[in-house]
Amino acid sequence: MKTCGLYFGSFNPFHIGHLAIVNYLVSYTDLDEVQIVLSPLNPLKEGIIPADDPPAKRLQHIRNVLEARRFQVQVSDIEFTLPKPLYTIRTLRHFSRMHPNVQLVLVIGADQLRDIEQWYEWENLVREFALYVYPRYGIDSEEWYVKYSPYAASITLLQAPLVTVSSTFIREGLAAGKNMNGFLV
Repeated sequence: MKTCGLYFGSFNPFHIGHLAIVNYLVSYTDLDEVQIVLSPLNPLKEGIIPADDPPAKRLQHIRNVLEARRFQVQVSDIEFTLPKPLYTIRTLRHFSRMHPNVQLVLVIGADQLRDIEQWYEWENLVREFALYVYPRYGIDSEEWYVKYSPYAASITLLQAPLVTVSSTFIREGLAAGKNMNGFLV
């Protein structure tokens, strides 16, 4: 069965860290396909500093960046058309219905695994879908693996390089008038 890694995010903004994770997924995992799923409205990120670019513009920018670097990665706008609120499990189930012969793998950071209990229907999500977890600074991935693996279909801790740049860091730098060009793609 074909496996497809789905890397969700608001990508607000898309940066070198996101690109490094995509590169790792494409080059170092056994995934047959990788898709970025742009989430225009994450219910857990209400009140976050809004992006200068609307979701449709971010979507096109990500597509342009990946195409220019010759990444064979699709960028999905599926959440632009799904009913609100946007919950990851609903999107994954929608993908499953659209692609019944594909094993879906949710790609998340260790911080997201740590906070998974805040997610809508988290128990069903970890039971129904495999997870690939990339490391995040200050988070003990192994601790959260031990906690959630008994409930999960499959959790794989990726041995990816640690990426410490974040969208929050970039947004805060931009708001403070800092030059963040070295972090943006």
